[in-house]
Amino acid sequence: MSSSINVIFQVQPGGSLNGEIRVPGDKSMSHRSIMLGSLAEGVTHVTGFLNAEDAISTLEAFRAMGVKIEGPVNGEVTIHGVGKHGLKAPDKPLYLGNSGTSMRLLSGLLAGQAFDTVLTGDKSLESRPMKRVTVPLAEMGAEIETQPNGTAPLHIKGKAGKLKGMHYDMPIASAQVKSCLLLAGMYAEGETSVTEPAPTRDHTERMLAGFGYPVTRDGATAKISSEGKLTATNIDVPSDISSAAFFLVGASIAPNSDVTLKHVGINPTRTGVIDILRLMGANIEVLNEREVGGEPVADLRVRSAQLKGINIPEHLVPLAIDEFPVLFVAASCAEGQTVLTGAEELRVKESDRIQVMADGLQILGIDAQPTKDGMVINGGQLGSGEVDSHGDHRIAMSFSIAGLRASGPITINDCANVNTSFKEFPALATQLGLKLATL
Repeated sequence: MSSSINVIFQVQPGGSLNGEIRVPGDKSMSHRSIMLGSLAEGVTHVTGFLNAEDAISTLEAFRAMGVKIEGPVNGEVTIHGVGKHGLKAPDKPLYLGNSGTSMRLLSGLLAGQAFDTVLTGDKSLESRPMKRVTVPLAEMGAEIETQPNGTAPLHIKGKAGKLKGMHYDMPIASAQVKSCLLLAGMYAEGETSVTEPAPTRDHTERMLAGFGYPVTRDGATAKISSEGKLTATNIDVPSDISSAAFFLVGASIAPNSDVTLKHVGINPTRTGVIDILRLMGANIEVLNEREVGGEPVADLRVRSAQLKGINIPEHLVPLAIDEFPVLFVAASCAEGQTVLTGAEELRVKESDRIQVMADGLQILGIDAQPTKDGMVINGGQLGSGEVDSHGDHRIAMSFSIAGLRASGPITINDCANVNTSFKEFPALATQLGLKLATL
């Protein structure tokens, strides 16, 4: 399904969600498994890999740099690592589709190579801010040319042996910036350290350790040096909590719902959505907790609950940054007022998620007022209408879930990019009971 085609979701109102499903693999971990597996010595086997456009963009980029990668077949990928210094110059620009993770992490990794590269993407990706990585990389000695407004295409001049380690205090909590600088630090002289103002997902640090690369954590600071190598390993990617979030909210707001989500990654840097929903009164049980490949995993059972509006604690915002579109739907169905602050990062995602969600919720009859860094939502009755996802996968899926409590049909335009993260969403959602049709 090409994102140039206008795929439309139409949701009939009402219903409940019931059943047991396993949502696809974690997108963040799927990206990183390809990157680190490619730079490792030996053969890495990955299971649970997310076969969606964003993760495939990363996979194809490494194939273009000479890495032999088999799959994905049924979530299994085999990566024949070329070692830390084994990548080869691609013969054309690396096209990364809609994937901001691919572009930001690769910019750090490629800054220390012996060859030049160009990173491009689709219209959405080429409008997203890249100075947050190119500015600190320049302090390390990287040479990256952006467009005048700081966006892609990125022209990266290989500076093998010329990067210098440094300490960087991140102005905004961002796992992508942190990961970018740590990957650059693998090629920089001396030590590179990054201090984050609030906790962000730590999959890069965990996975580096899983590949045997020394990375240390001291409070809010992660440190790495060029003194290390990656050794091939096996990676089992758990289900993506960002994808599970749609059903956590759906089963919470739809009456008579009872859903179990199997094998979900519950890394503590990712569970803000569970914490926020529980503060709102959600009935979520964490069952069968275990550890798989250094990552905590569990089954999540969620049942209907009467949600209440809250002031969302700012310390939870970075831990739920990707889940706010669907949390806005939860707030629309909650009793009272929900206030989000400290989430200006949402304005520079695949779309301006604050404005786009506020616009759509207002069309559906909800009092949703956007602010500079968040939103104020007064719970009410979702109506019916036609909304636009602006090509943003999480917006499209969030408005689909809103149909469970709507008074009439909801039509959502521009939904093809659901394929970038969760192409199984329509099938799994209808299996559980959502009345969703794809037009």
